[in-house]
Amino acid sequence: MPRFFVSQPPEGGIITIDGADAQHIGKSLRMAVGDELTVCHDGTDYQCEIIGITREDVSLKVVSESQSSEPNINLTLYMAMPKLDKLELIVQKSVELGVKKICPVLTKRCISRPDNERFKAKRERLQKIALEAAKQSGRGIIPEVSDILSFNECVRELSEMDLGIVCYEKGGVSLKDIEIPEKSGIGLFIGSEGGFEPSEIEKLEENGVKKVWLGDRILRCETAPLAATAIIMFLTGNM
Repeated sequence: MPRFFVSQPPEGGIITIDGADAQHIGKSLRMAVGDELTVCHDGTDYQCEIIGITREDVSLKVVSESQSSEPNINLTLYMAMPKLDKLELIVQKSVELGVKKICPVLTKRCISRPDNERFKAKRERLQKIALEAAKQSGRGIIPEVSDILSFNECVRELSEMDLGIVCYEKGGVSLKDIEIPEKSGIGLFIGSEGGFEPSEIEKLEENGVKKVWLGDRILRCETAPLAATAIIMFLTGNM
């Protein structure tokens, strides 16, 4: 069933969709009065029937509602800035797997080093990718792609979470041996193509971030976040 996100909850059992989504419903999907679709707002799914449709908007009657199937943890992915085509893949697949937020980070070994002004247009595209991935995978929210963070900003945010994790190719504890609190806020930090400087790992550990290891095989920077996210979701009963 087609799925759309809205910024406002129903009023009197009625939801209105306008703009590009309304045009998509009418022109691309060729839906009509009486057809059903799913509308999501803030983690709640509304099963709706179309009661009116024009070129400008679509009116929907709520038939039933239920809670969206969201993970019971809040996982933020901190991704050291890779080449931008790789970041698109990471955003798409990590949203499908259940992350709540993706934060690009500039570390010492990042090859791609855009500033936030140059990154603005790219961020808009990445947010659209997150939206489409959220629709496709049945998410209850649209995960946010943030502005680029500095390494120090990333360390501060990780230190304030219930659990901060950094994946390091030169060793650490296994993810299965990490105790993950239920309903916790978790930060997962992954390096770019060049990995991390030892001094960066040292600072992360000084701030309470746990160093973990994903095994003997060295994973590409676009593979590691997806593997780690999938493991975390499995260990917390979210897969």
